[in-house]
Amino acid sequence: MSDKKTVTVKLVRSIAGTRESHRATVRGLGLRKLNSTSTLEDTPAVRGMITKVQYLVQVL
Repeated sequence: MSDKKTVTVKLVRSIAGTRESHRATVRGLGLRKLNSTSTLEDTPAVRGMITKVQYLVQVL
């Protein structure tokens, strides 16, 4: 596990009023409530999800 790169994301803006696909992406990143954090493997798929909802999340 130590050789795997990870990225930690935090939900910093509410998903209320956003597109349904963006809400699904936030849930797919493992984020539920405001200020929740999730540590994920750093893959191109995860990077793409973060890029899609970059206005809602912060990379720590």
